[in-house]
Formats: sequence, structure tokens, C-alpha cells
Amino acid sequence: MIKKEMIKKHLLTCSVMLVLVLISKLNIFSTTIAETVAKPTELSHRNSNFIFIKSASAAFNFADEALPVNDARVNRKLNKSLRQHDFKAVQSNILHRKAEKLFPIIEPILKFYGIPDDFKYIPLVESGLKEGVSPKGANGLWQFMPGTARTYGLKVGHGVDERLNVRKSTIAACKYIKELYGEFNSWTLAAAAYNNGSIKLERAINKQNEDNYFRMSLNRETGSYIYKLIAMKAVIEQPAKYGYKNNSVITPAPQLLAFN
Repeated sequence: MIKKEMIKKHLLTCSVMLVLVLISKLNIFSTTIAETVAKPTELSHRNSNFIFIKSASAAFNFADEALPVNDARVNRKLNKSLRQHDFKAVQSNILHRKAEKLFPIIEPILKFYGIPDDFKYIPLVESGLKEGVSPKGANGLWQFMPGTARTYGLKVGHGVDERLNVRKSTIAACKYIKELYGEFNSWTLAAAAYNNGSIKLERAINKQNEDNYFRMSLNRETGSYIYKLIAMKAVIEQPAKYGYKNNSVITPAPQLLAFN
């Protein structure tokens, strides 16, 4: 009898221990699940490091996004572009004459659409020293291709080409540039995409896992494009420094007009 009681007690003790072990296992498992659920999934994404905010010490910038001038490669490309646009190279005041004529029309339109004033230099870079249609079919101050021009409201064809209309083509350019900025969240990259196309630039960003324009490897034209804009800005705003004579700094037009 005593032996049977001992066996029962032993079995009861074992049962209790087994239950405790199972409960402990369940608690551990539940905690693990909770921790796994609570821990957010770590997403792999690029951090945007392309913007160097303009500062008092930043001598050169585009749309208040400054160049990293402590970079030897950047300095070399900038200095090359400045040399290409100084009076010794251009041997003409045509750029300043065009700016004096066009900026009073372009500036208030850029302002109305919220586009930085520095984008007014795109027409000078795109078509400053040449006129007419490019070999690829681009035309006008903003060098729109026919299809892109139509997309942004310009009439092209049947004897009409609104790419040649300064006011209308600038409005179309503003709409396009705003879309590019919405895609890349950088005015510098928006300008680069204006030259190269958003699809090609996005492809280059993803391939190189790099969205700093100044560190990217791009085709020759796009890779020098921002430097040309900054150089153009420099020679227009500081003509005497770059050898141009009898040219004053061009000030923005004061009026703000309504454009549809």
C-alpha cells in the first residue's frame, strides 16, 4: 500500500514538472514571437547625400545646393567649365546680350511656378551660342524634343512650333522641371534629368547606388551639365571677373504675372 502511494506521488510530481516545463516552453516561444513582431523590418534604402546646403563660404552653388569644393575632382571639372565660358574662350558678349533680353521674361515665370531662379541659365547652356534644330530634333530655347513639347502643352507640327515661343516654352519647361524635382527631391538632379532624361538618370542612380550628382559617373554631356550651369551663372553675375567688359549684373524682373 505504501509502495502504491509512493508511486502515485512520484507520478503526480512528474506530471506537475512536465506541465511546468511545457508552460515554460510556451512562454519562451510566445516571447520570441512577440519580440519578432515588435521588431520593425529593416529596409535597405539609399540615404540621400546629394545636397550640400549653400553657406556663406560656398562660392559656387546651383539652386542653393552647393558644390563640395573640397573635392579635387569637382574642383577640376568646375575650373575647366569656368575656363570654357570666360571671355577668352567665348570671344563674344552674346551670352550677356541674350540674358538681358530673355531673363525679364523667364524670371517671373520661374518664380510663379516655384522653380529656383538658377534654372534661367538652362536656355543659355542649351542654346546660348547656337540657333535652330539640333541633330536629334530638339528646338527652341529649352531644347524640347517634339514629343516632350506636346506632353507639356506645346503645339508642334502643321506649320506651328511653340517651342520657339519664349513665354509658352518656359511655362512648359517649368511644368517639366517640377515633375523632375518631385521625382528626385533635388534641384541639382532635376537639372541633370532635364538634360539626360529621368529614366536614364534613375537607372544610373540604382546601378551605382549613388544619388550624389558630384560623385556619380555619367555620360560626358550630363556629367558636365551642372558645372556648365554654375559656370554660366558665374560669368553672367560677375562678368568682369571672367573677362567680360561693360556688362552689369542682371537683376530679376519685379513683376509676378499669372500664367495658365
